[in-house]
Amino acid sequence: MTAPIALRQVVAGLCDEVGPQLTSDAARVQVRRVRQRLDEPLRVAIAGRLKAGKSTLVNALIGRRVAPTEVGECTRVVTQFRYGTADRVDVVRRDGSRVSLPLDETGMIPQRLGVPAAEVAYVDVALTSANLRDLTVVDTPGLSSTNASVSAGARRFLFEDNTAPIDEGLDADSAGAISGAEAIVYVFTQAVRDDDVAALEAFRSVSARLASNPINSVGLFNKADKLVDGAADPWPVAESLADDQGKALRRVVSGVVPVVGLLAETTEAGRLTAADCEALRVLSAMPLADRTLLLASVDLFVSRPAPVPREHRQRLLTLLDLYGIGFSLAQLAAHPTLGSGDLVRMLYQASGFPRLRHTLDHAFRWRTDAIKAGWALSTLEKTAGHADTIPDREVLRDAIERVLQRPEYHRLRLLEVAQQVSGGTVELPAPMEQELTRLALSQDPQWILSLPTAGADELREAALAAAARWRVFAVAGATPAQSRVALVVHRGFHLLSQRLRAEVAT
Repeated sequence: MTAPIALRQVVAGLCDEVGPQLTSDAARVQVRRVRQRLDEPLRVAIAGRLKAGKSTLVNALIGRRVAPTEVGECTRVVTQFRYGTADRVDVVRRDGSRVSLPLDETGMIPQRLGVPAAEVAYVDVALTSANLRDLTVVDTPGLSSTNASVSAGARRFLFEDNTAPIDEGLDADSAGAISGAEAIVYVFTQAVRDDDVAALEAFRSVSARLASNPINSVGLFNKADKLVDGAADPWPVAESLADDQGKALRRVVSGVVPVVGLLAETTEAGRLTAADCEALRVLSAMPLADRTLLLASVDLFVSRPAPVPREHRQRLLTLLDLYGIGFSLAQLAAHPTLGSGDLVRMLYQASGFPRLRHTLDHAFRWRTDAIKAGWALSTLEKTAGHADTIPDREVLRDAIERVLQRPEYHRLRLLEVAQQVSGGTVELPAPMEQELTRLALSQDPQWILSLPTAGADELREAALAAAARWRVFAVAGATPAQSRVALVVHRGFHLLSQRLRAEVAT
């Protein structure tokens, strides 16, 4: 099947067209910045309150332990992690100048940045990690920090009005680097508070202004192992609680995923050594009663007599905590010949991180085109609103309006109504909800129409039939809210049938 034109390409063409027509330097700079960002990887911000485990999860996403998890200078500023051909750390001052630093002896960002905190705009980290080729990760200070300047800095990064005059001495390049995230992973532990919801509502309100709302936020329930005592299995409780949290946050996130961030970081960053696995194997050979007592608390695990030195047991706690240690001992006791690599893979599964990866792939990477295009159109609309001259304003708004009329733009509308339905704002019968989800999240007509072996002619007929079904539903029997959704879906299937007809013709 021929892939449809990417909406991002359409918006990029808009930028190339209108840029030379603008008379204002500020407007041209902003359009050029938007054009550059369209070619960059999706920028995902990791946000949340202090001590939620954001930096630990950043390390797991990167696949290297490079973001410090202890409070220090570098945890109080915004840090951007992007792909580079060589490892490099730059402290970007508010005047746009850069100070380069080496990674410390452990391969992490130095705790001391060598620049007064008041002068730091953000830290720019380039890494050779393959995980960053299609994803730029932004680690933010706590949004609910008791330090007002830290919270303000995080909010500026996430919610900055990109078309306002560049303040605080930032030049265009450095302002562009911190001009806001296109998607967000919001990290919390256990209870969701009112200011968590307020922060996510603020992100949603600025991330899509053109009656479009890409599903560009995911809630991450971290430290799921802390729900239970010792090494007990936390997942039955965690899954139920995450489901409740997802319902509470349904209007601001596409879903809530529980995870044990420490296990994810340890396994993804390759921190568990062969010696660590051997120490776990030795402990697993202890009598069951002794193992049970050892795992009853952190203090007992370190202080009780055991065939592994106390210092090494303390290291195991920093890598796995009691849940990870208890899980490992149970696996090794049941399978004494289990290899170290197999144990690490089992710990990775036990962390819940594979589910987060899967969710990110579906929530963000599959929708990168729509999310980035939606962000770009929103930014261009704000640029038009702040334009210095009436001709510049008209040029930008005319170009935006032409994009809004193009069939490709309808993908943003489909994502918006899919979020309304999946979040419970608008209810649909289950089969219709599933059909809408497939249409919104994929460009593969065989998968959308549940016809994996069908050719273009059969698919076109099925798309026309689906469009007719949704049209009938919209005008007969639907509530006003359902009717608005159904008309968007009707047009989506109609556009799909047109695309398939063009393929048959060629």
